[in-house]
Amino acid sequence: MANTRNAGTPSPHSLGSGLAALRAHAGWIVAFGIVLIIFGVLALGSVLAATIVTVFYVGVMMLLAAVAEIILAFRAQSWSKFFIWALLGVLYAAAGVLALSDPLLAASVLTLMLGAALAATGAVRIYLALHMRGGGPWLWIMSSGVITVLLGLVILFQWPTSSLYTLGIFLGVDLVFAGFSWLSIGMALRRHSSIS
Repeated sequence: MANTRNAGTPSPHSLGSGLAALRAHAGWIVAFGIVLIIFGVLALGSVLAATIVTVFYVGVMMLLAAVAEIILAFRAQSWSKFFIWALLGVLYAAAGVLALSDPLLAASVLTLMLGAALAATGAVRIYLALHMRGGGPWLWIMSSGVITVLLGLVILFQWPTSSLYTLGIFLGVDLVFAGFSWLSIGMALRRHSSIS
């Protein structure tokens, strides 16, 4: 049976129709990117405030996770599962309340964990790169591992002072990069729609 659709008209669930819908909102995507860049620059301009905002966000997420864990506890089929889910919910709630009530202490703990995680992740990458030598992109993995270990060690050696700015810097950099990503997507969609 021959396709009766017009060859230039995308089907309603095709990639082309999805791109057409995005192109219609390219201006909003560009605006969103600009807003994220502005927020990122503001965060980098006041890293202590950005750190506190980050900790507040983590605290709220922990409280939401606590609610979910406690709801799951009441849906458990056995007492042992009930107590495990309930305990997890209580621990999440305690961590969330701590993060919201004392954000600088929470920032200190989170920064210490971040530094340790970066150092450990970098060490694993270096280990993997040493075992890949001669095949694949081992040099890139080695470089990534060394940089990650160094970043983790810088955070750890400057701890607890680093807890005042590390999370804020990470938030600001993330917002700026996300903003430029959305801005470039929106500009590409605009450019493509003007060509079509």
